[in-house]
Amino acid sequence: MHNVRKVTDDIVWVGASDRRLALFENIFPIPRGVSYNAYVLLDEKTVLLDTVDAGVGGQFFENVEHVLSGRALDYLVVNHMEPDHCAMIGELVRRYPEVKIVGNTKTFVMMKQFFGTDFPEQTVTVKEGDTLAAGRHTLRFVMAPMVHWPETMVTYDETDEVLFSADGFGSFGALGGHIFADEVDFDRDWLDDARRYYCNIVGKYGTSVQALLKKASGLKISVICPLHGPVWRKNLDYFFEKYQKWSTYEAEDKAVVIMYASMYGNTASAADALAGCLAERGVKKIAVCDVSNTHVSDLIGEIFRASHLVFAAPTYNGGIYPVMENLLSDMKALAVQKKTVALMENGTWAATTAKQMREKLGEMKDIRILDAQVTIKSAMAAGQGDELAAMADAIAAELCEQ
Repeated sequence: MHNVRKVTDDIVWVGASDRRLALFENIFPIPRGVSYNAYVLLDEKTVLLDTVDAGVGGQFFENVEHVLSGRALDYLVVNHMEPDHCAMIGELVRRYPEVKIVGNTKTFVMMKQFFGTDFPEQTVTVKEGDTLAAGRHTLRFVMAPMVHWPETMVTYDETDEVLFSADGFGSFGALGGHIFADEVDFDRDWLDDARRYYCNIVGKYGTSVQALLKKASGLKISVICPLHGPVWRKNLDYFFEKYQKWSTYEAEDKAVVIMYASMYGNTASAADALAGCLAERGVKKIAVCDVSNTHVSDLIGEIFRASHLVFAAPTYNGGIYPVMENLLSDMKALAVQKKTVALMENGTWAATTAKQMREKLGEMKDIRILDAQVTIKSAMAAGQGDELAAMADAIAAELCEQ
């Protein structure tokens, strides 16, 4: 059964959602599933913008066939050659052998790698600023390298002012009938997944995202059609502002996140005690995360969101407790920066974690580490209240300033 929705009078969403997939890219948990979006433009010429993952290929072809209603498919625009969007290209060519495939030079290099051919008789190679006339609609192609692959481009429909944004402005989460962001409570139900998607998939490439945002600012955009998650047709400035913050690594919230790793509960107890001290000092936005039991992609989302971070971990075999070390390595890989950090360590005979965490954080850009530090010897001693208070004071002085 087909399942499609109109985006504009001439543009139809023909994507599909997968609620059975447990891990996106076989790394990131997606308990709410994920959508794979594709779009058909119906004009004098018909244009399909991107395909979908193989897991939803059956639904995708039912949708495309229904929308075309017997018409030929004239063009396929390939904005992004990642397999969750390009998997159906081979089958599409078999079903629509006259289709012309539009992409840039790097698109077709990757296409040959994936399919053994770049369909040379059918390719239309475009570069920055090139256009395609479909009739009433004119499509303009804008290169967006490293958002988040080198071949990525976006397509702008000059007629309806629609930006087909590839993996930009996307989100984890399956669509449930509503395909528009204004049809759902985005802040409540989607923002965390949108942030987690951006930070973990695109987050390393803030400079490239900034370059795309600069290009987008020169376009009059009324609708954003991403390849994952809801379509934006209202309040676009809200999401542009989020991307501006995320891509410049500015904190989204003036908040503190305490991230602890604890072997036997003593470091966890100290982390909770610090949270209580912060609350007593009037800090409103406090989150406490167990690094051992929270997926690293969720932790990275919190790190991008908050202005202040506390890392609390025991020493393990003379090094940083492994899950905390993994988190710090992921932060570096994703270019996390512009954070204020406090450190808490635990060690029964050699508490050296703070020193090692400080060294790892020093490899990142613009990380400010507070002087206030807490060192625990096995368990918090009764006389260490002043150390906790000093750390809480240092953090609260910045978060509660008027």
